[in-house]
Amino acid sequence: MSTHFPFTAVVGQGDLQLALLLNAISPRIGGVLVRGEKGTAKSTAVRALAALLPPVEVVVGCRFSCDPVQPDPACPDGPHEPAFETRPSRMVELPVGASEDRLVGALDIERALSEGVKAFEPGLLADAHRGILYVDEVNLLHDHLVDLLLDAAAMGASYVEREGVSVRHAARFLLVGTMNPEEGELRPQLLDRFGLTVEVAASREPDQRVEVVRRRLAYDDDPAGFVARWADEEAGVRQRVVAARELLPSVVLGDGALLQIAATCAAFEVDGMRADIVMARTATALAAWAGRTEVLAEDVRQAALLALPHRRRRNPFDAPGLDEDKLDETLEEFAEPPQNPQDPQNPHDSQDRQDQQDPQDPQGDDDPDPGPDGPGGGGQPPAPETDGPQGGDGGGQAESGESVPAQAPAAGEQSAVRAAEPFRTKVLSVPGLGEGAAGRRSRARTEHGRTTGARRPRGALTKLHLAATVQAAAPHQRTRGRSGPGLVVRRDDLRQATREGREGNLVLFVVDASGSMAARQRMGAVKGAVLSLLLDAYQRRDKVGLVTFRGSAAEVALPPTSSVDAAAARLESLPTGGRTPLAAGLLKAHDVLRVERLRDPARRPLVVVVTDGRATGGPEPVAHAGRAARLFAAEGHASVVVDCESGHVRLGLAGQLAGELGGTAVTLDELRADSIAGLVRDVQGAQRAQGTQGTQGTSRRAA
Repeated sequence: MSTHFPFTAVVGQGDLQLALLLNAISPRIGGVLVRGEKGTAKSTAVRALAALLPPVEVVVGCRFSCDPVQPDPACPDGPHEPAFETRPSRMVELPVGASEDRLVGALDIERALSEGVKAFEPGLLADAHRGILYVDEVNLLHDHLVDLLLDAAAMGASYVEREGVSVRHAARFLLVGTMNPEEGELRPQLLDRFGLTVEVAASREPDQRVEVVRRRLAYDDDPAGFVARWADEEAGVRQRVVAARELLPSVVLGDGALLQIAATCAAFEVDGMRADIVMARTATALAAWAGRTEVLAEDVRQAALLALPHRRRRNPFDAPGLDEDKLDETLEEFAEPPQNPQDPQNPHDSQDRQDQQDPQDPQGDDDPDPGPDGPGGGGQPPAPETDGPQGGDGGGQAESGESVPAQAPAAGEQSAVRAAEPFRTKVLSVPGLGEGAAGRRSRARTEHGRTTGARRPRGALTKLHLAATVQAAAPHQRTRGRSGPGLVVRRDDLRQATREGREGNLVLFVVDASGSMAARQRMGAVKGAVLSLLLDAYQRRDKVGLVTFRGSAAEVALPPTSSVDAAAARLESLPTGGRTPLAAGLLKAHDVLRVERLRDPARRPLVVVVTDGRATGGPEPVAHAGRAARLFAAEGHASVVVDCESGHVRLGLAGQLAGELGGTAVTLDELRADSIAGLVRDVQGAQRAQGTQGTQGTSRRAA
């Protein structure tokens, strides 16, 4: 017996349970993405779902879990013997640090070249076939792995190709991903590939929180006994899932419901047609879960609440959500009108009316839970009722209100100014060749990209350089006794391809919030520029951090994170005023980089200082700022100074600061990608230019 925490014992997460069960009924919905804060039973519910799935029959000895009734004709282990066995449904977990070969499988290139055989080692996609594939922290998974994962889920098959050798196998699974939005968002293109999304949050009701703690403590004290006490409820939901699967082919999606689905997707301006298809499949599964053979308006409404919120994001600063009033208005507008037997424009009304009079609900009025509000039946404790996915618009607004409280500014400071509209920025890159996480900013040695050379493999061979391998093996063919057309290849001949692509960097913003920046028009433009750079960092898969300085000190407004929307929220509420402790800001940024280097040594930093260059805070402010800047230059940190000085008379202090940092300076206007013809500004080129003038410039500033 499984000792996982029972699925039906999870408290207060009815929408999460419902979304998981709908995918268990109809895996073609496309999986579930669970978004929410830590400690909200995301992983607990997913791991418990496997116990509710019916067992599967598999061919004996098949590594790909082929169905004995309909075996995969292209299975690498085929043809199969008629023997089969029954085993429980699997739940396979994909670690965040998994490699591509671990996900899709690996081909033994050495045997393929020397023996001419396809020796394939299955990956996690093969293990998850006909089961559940669970990805915790899916937002931290490399983008190319997420693409492979979602492609396999959409096609129901996995393809592995290495140097002309190809293997295909079936890969149909229920995909579940969980994520904490505070740690970064998925791209909208990847969000769209998940069928349903659920927002989860811890309950604010004391009674419900008490029940959560009570059940968890009881489970920890006696896991087997706790699971046994919930066995009847688990069996009831399991039987209901099996019944819904059997009923699903008989569910009718009428033209009226289909029109409501299309109208809803159009009203919320959802891109593409995937949302319409997912809503149709979800509404059908909801009807089957409720024991009906006809899709009703309530099914369409619930399907919209699960399938649309994450598809309405246009940029990373948009919060997912759905206006339920607008949804109700749309459904009411496109509801089927009352049937009128005298209406000459509806010749089928008579038959439609007669069909509607036939009872469709086998449970009748005795069903205490006729609506698909959550997993029920079997004596399961009822989940709290909700109008939509937890953590929707209402909760988000409350949290937003708490994160940016409305309060009077302190003496000497001005209230926060709204940012100007963001724009497309120039590409700022770090010089040299890095080895950081895959991204889209700076040059780096990566697993994917253009081939630049070859080397001996360190460990398992992953990317064969065929020409270099043949070149290494060719001189030894006579001594190895080659007699036929084939090439005699030994392990020492194999060469790994080295590739160059792009990496993500740590973009650390050091923002001047002092009184000299406090003019509302200037600060709005500055915030708009930083917001534009944040959007660029999101698109290029960077981590971001935010340091601000004003008055007499600097502070870390946001430690390095993958969540650019968190940085945008901190920027939006940033007040201004006071003196300009430029040295304190640079030293605080230096401390942040020092700590981050210990955590993630492969990720190279790019420091973006947003200031007018004035230094007025603390003793000897100019001298201290110069020493802090030269400390950056000595450690080789790539830097850019965004010059915010405005007016007819300019002192050029930001340019001097850039020279001492060993970086480059750009004005707010020059930061725009369309301001000049050159769209790419490499920091390395600026450093070279500064190197020839640095000594002379320093002498002039001292004078």
